[in-house]
Amino acid sequence: MPRLSDTMEEGVVAKWLKNVGDKIEEGDILAEIETDKATMEFESFYEGTLLHIGIQEGETSPVDVLLAVIGEEGEDISEIINGSSEPTQKEETSEEVKEETSSEEVSSPSSATTIPEGVQVITMPRLSDTMTDGTVATWLKKVGDRVEEGDMLAEIETDKATMEFECFYEGTILYIGVQEGETAPVDSLLTIIGPAGTDVSAIVANGGASAPAESTTSEKKETKANTKVEETETTVVINNTSDGRIFASPLAKKIATDKGINLADVKGSGENGRIIKKDVVNYTPSSKVEEMINTAAPVASSFVAVGEENSEETKNSQMRKAIAKSLGNSKFTAPHFYLNVEVDMDNAMASRKTINGIPDVKVSFNDMVVKACAMALKKHPQVNTSWTEANTITHKHIHVGVAVAVADGLLVPVIKHTDQLSLTQIGATVRDLAGKARDKKIKVDEMQGSTFTVSNLGMFGIESFTSIINQPNSAILSVGAIVEKPVVKNGQIVVGNTMKLTLACDHRTVDGAVGAQFLQTLKTFIENPVTMLA
Repeated sequence: MPRLSDTMEEGVVAKWLKNVGDKIEEGDILAEIETDKATMEFESFYEGTLLHIGIQEGETSPVDVLLAVIGEEGEDISEIINGSSEPTQKEETSEEVKEETSSEEVSSPSSATTIPEGVQVITMPRLSDTMTDGTVATWLKKVGDRVEEGDMLAEIETDKATMEFECFYEGTILYIGVQEGETAPVDSLLTIIGPAGTDVSAIVANGGASAPAESTTSEKKETKANTKVEETETTVVINNTSDGRIFASPLAKKIATDKGINLADVKGSGENGRIIKKDVVNYTPSSKVEEMINTAAPVASSFVAVGEENSEETKNSQMRKAIAKSLGNSKFTAPHFYLNVEVDMDNAMASRKTINGIPDVKVSFNDMVVKACAMALKKHPQVNTSWTEANTITHKHIHVGVAVAVADGLLVPVIKHTDQLSLTQIGATVRDLAGKARDKKIKVDEMQGSTFTVSNLGMFGIESFTSIINQPNSAILSVGAIVEKPVVKNGQIVVGNTMKLTLACDHRTVDGAVGAQFLQTLKTFIENPVTMLA
């Protein structure tokens, strides 16, 4: 049973989407699991045959209890199910732990891991269903700060969004295990909270450090010594490196970009000269001038020669990694084909002007396209499908995802039951979800469950383009800009307004004729907006 939220202690299997004997591929949705916050789809990270289901629909189980077993067809898993081999292993491990503990107690009393009363060890939370590690974008509290239950401790970047992490305890922050900009696996030591003055060195040494405390200390001393040596050299050193690379936290980079600050001009105060938030916030342009005047090195050495090759490495964000994995998997597994159509937008433009003339009403062309897609999907359910190795799933509901560009990449908020909403309701929902996505406040369940996706680059002047299918959808619509140009109407050349649409289809579920019929219906709805108001 996976931990699908930071406070989840147990889960309920709302529905199994696979049966014993089914072939499973990596990325298949196994079940819908109800947590303390939402009902989420649980994805398989393995491929094989579903050999056993340990928790039935409607049953509740604690986290980490056997949920299912996937393996080779016909494989004997009786020992796993009955736990006959596991207890023996645990008993042996237990004996080993006892022996190691007793020997450690004799040789090193300080290695005891007993947690003092009132001390809470907080680990890197799993803030999304696919999160395996997280990056601390910024700490909102520091060591020594007093925190209360409900305070926001940090902003943590997952593979889907940057989320605020809430404190569930009260006390004083005694230790921070993951610094700003650092990435750590889920469940690794994040911070320790407890009564002020409590000694937590033993907890840190045994629960969070990757090396013994002594070696860590010596490494830090060595680093500081190296830093001092480098500061006395005449070589131009940027953030303790001589190869021109700039080390900065993601938040510092974002603030620098927003303010137009060149990070090469900023002196970092973080570990090993890393640039952090306060360095960028407190930076003033005059600081570089003063540094140039006071430096003992020749002025010319502070500048990069014209024409010199230079590159900067930027650490991939969790969101960027997720986008790469998802779209790469879609492009290389789904056989894409593309269909194009040009739509007459004169009636749509006139209708939109009339609708927006009503007080407190605002409808965009994208809202009209989304509504038209929902109605066309209703008439062509073959497009509203998902592919699995065993079955083609035809969705009876219509959830249209709308691609939204954000600072770190792309998110796809989902408009649930789109076909049941009016144009104005769709417009309000899109604006609300897009705003949340850009502000990094969108919830995981608001980005899940799409059955079709719309991607619009028309506002950037792009006339036509092709998109990669947002799996497990079978199709995605690319929407171009409205272009004024000469067109032929009733045998006469007149000035008209047209828009190009491109439908990308998964040929495993959607045939060419089916996609073409869908586009014909979509074109009819957009060119005759009155049909969408019925």
